[in-house]
Amino acid sequence: MTAHTEGIALEADLLGKKYGGRRGGWALRECDFALPTGRICALVGPNGAGKSTLLALAAGLTRPTEGTLARPARDDLAYVAQSKPLHPRLTVADTLRMGRELNPGRWDGAAALRVVEGGGFSSDTLVHHLSGGQRTRVALALALGKRAGLLLLDEPMADLDPLARHQLMGLLMADAAERGTTVVMSSHILTELEGSCDHLLLLAGGRIRLAGTVDDLLAAHALLRGPVGDLAPHTVVDSRTTGRQLTALVRREGPVEGPWETTEPSLEELLLAHLRTPEGAPA
Repeated sequence: MTAHTEGIALEADLLGKKYGGRRGGWALRECDFALPTGRICALVGPNGAGKSTLLALAAGLTRPTEGTLARPARDDLAYVAQSKPLHPRLTVADTLRMGRELNPGRWDGAAALRVVEGGGFSSDTLVHHLSGGQRTRVALALALGKRAGLLLLDEPMADLDPLARHQLMGLLMADAAERGTTVVMSSHILTELEGSCDHLLLLAGGRIRLAGTVDDLLAAHALLRGPVGDLAPHTVVDSRTTGRQLTALVRREGPVEGPWETTEPSLEELLLAHLRTPEGAPA
């Protein structure tokens, strides 16, 4: 389904995906969100939360069981799957040439070459002989070379060493900022997301637990430390008690009053607190 709302890159309305027929299970259920164009969105959740399913739906590789997902036309999106599927018998040069031929009139060979440079392999190396991290470079090169308006990345940096991850993340963010590309990127490396992403989708149990801009979500929460006591009227997301000392992450319901040391949580603290709450805090 093609996105129709101006200024929205991806929009789900009661989106659900079920596998296995009538007796199967739901990978996603009743998902609602709207992702504005130009955002760098972190897609976060535990294993089995539905992240890969959501990205496959957004890429148009599978159809929803219920609800809708409005997205750009397929020629204006690029998708990098976890498995980085590339033809093993093609060379790196042939692979990039294929990308150019499949995307006539919009292929950016210079952008693709910037990604593969420094990968420790030559252009005539067969894909079959590349390491996992090197395959990641080639897959990302195809995605950036396409110059799509929406870039979907499923655990894109998992195979890379820390230095290569830092280099490619910087290149990806700079390229997206320059061209206004919308990026949706799943990752388990929370600290990596904190400095890169300005929007968040948190999935747990196949449902959206948090959705919105990072700044708004952080401002809507508070990390409280102080004596054990009543936290009403605030919604407690997660709390821990050590002796007489309480540490709690709450969703603010007005000003925070009482004998609390109050700070704004980091993105990592916010995500970990919501992930430790199996059913999610009440909306």
